[in-house]
Amino acid sequence: MPYSLVVPSLDKAGSGVDGLLKSPFSGLAPWVLLSVFSTPGHFELAVCIALGTSLLTMLLSAVRGISIHALDVFGTAVFAGLAVVGLLASPGLINWLQLWAGEITNVSLALFVIATLVVRKPFTLPYAKEEAPEELWDSPVFLRINYVLSSAWAAAFVLTSTVGFIGIAVLKNVEDFWTGWVLQLAAIFFAVAFTEFYPGHAAAKAAPAAGETPDEPAPSMVKLIDWLPSFVLVAGIFGWSTGAVSEGVGIGMVVAGIVGSSLVAKLSPAADSNV
Repeated sequence: MPYSLVVPSLDKAGSGVDGLLKSPFSGLAPWVLLSVFSTPGHFELAVCIALGTSLLTMLLSAVRGISIHALDVFGTAVFAGLAVVGLLASPGLINWLQLWAGEITNVSLALFVIATLVVRKPFTLPYAKEEAPEELWDSPVFLRINYVLSSAWAAAFVLTSTVGFIGIAVLKNVEDFWTGWVLQLAAIFFAVAFTEFYPGHAAAKAAPAAGETPDEPAPSMVKLIDWLPSFVLVAGIFGWSTGAVSEGVGIGMVVAGIVGSSLVAKLSPAADSNV
């Protein structure tokens, strides 16, 4: 079995527009945009951006002959419903939606992904089938990869929902630097990194058990955290410059980001191969 074909990651999906449309990131992008832009006073704008992105994704998929996935339909329905509510709602309800729109997004996504796991149709599976030949669709490795990936995304959305709720209900600050931005974005970035790492890792580990030679070596574990130093560096600069964190914390994050980037560079396989 050519195990490289079971990898449903963006790297294996090709390049350009088709590659993006065949990856789960196309369906997740509108939700991320809604969460990012749904700050106080920008609810209508955030919903319009998310709805427009979702509709564009579906249109491009139809034009390119690519399947429209359940996440696209679900997202479009949610965003359209929020847009209608935004047009008809009272000022008080609009204020409430502006406060909780990010949480509505996170909870809706978490419930959707968990539901796909419960009905044994993990949400990444249709995207993976876009690239894998049909004879692999019932492969235990193929199915396990998609269950694990979907579980990772479910965990990420549960985490973003939890920290977002803490920021609003406990800290009384929807724009809290840590609960509103850093921790939520970190959860998403880790899920993205895991989506890129795990398929190749699982395929490389499964091939020897089946008496086959992996087409590619297992990716380095460094791939799971290679985004983290840059993230800490940028977050530190942003938090320091906006006054969201103290000068000491900001400087500490910047230093940690610089040192971390150096360590990741030394630990990466590319660095080893150049020695």
